[in-house]
Amino acid sequence: MGENQLIIRCTKCGAKNRVPENRISENPKCGKCGTILPLEIFDAPVNVTDANFDREVMQSSLPVLVDCWAPWCGPCRAVGPIMDSLAKTYKGRLKIAKVNVDENPGTGSKYRIQSIPTMLFVKDGRLVDQVTGALPKEALEARIKSFI
Repeated sequence: MGENQLIIRCTKCGAKNRVPENRISENPKCGKCGTILPLEIFDAPVNVTDANFDREVMQSSLPVLVDCWAPWCGPCRAVGPIMDSLAKTYKGRLKIAKVNVDENPGTGSKYRIQSIPTMLFVKDGRLVDQVTGALPKEALEARIKSFI
C-alpha cells in the first residue's frame, strides 16, 4: 500500500475509486458500476473561461484550485510558476485552473473577486475556501493538503 494512489470519481454513479498510479494506463473501471473512469490527470494548469467554468471546475471529479488572475498583475505573474509546479506535484489528485478575470468578468463577479490574485478551492462542486493574495508555495501546499 506504499504506492501512490489516485482517487477518481465515477462520472456515472459518483463512486470514488482508488487507482494505483502505476495502473492508470490500464483504463480502470468503477468498482461499483463498471464504467470506465475518467482520467483527469492534469500536470499543467487548465485555462478556464466563464463559458466552461461549470464543466471544468464545478463538475470536476477532482478537487480544483482556481487561480483568479490578470496579466497586468505583478503578484499574479509571480504566482504563475508556483501553480505550474503544484499542477505537476498534485497531478491526478488536484486540478489547477486559471481564470483571467479581466476576460471573464462573470466568474469574478459570481465569486466576488475584489483583489487578485485570489485562489478558489472547489471540492465536490462547491466552494470550500477562498484566499486572496500571493501566498508562497509552502502556504498554498499546506492549504491544499487540508483540502484534498
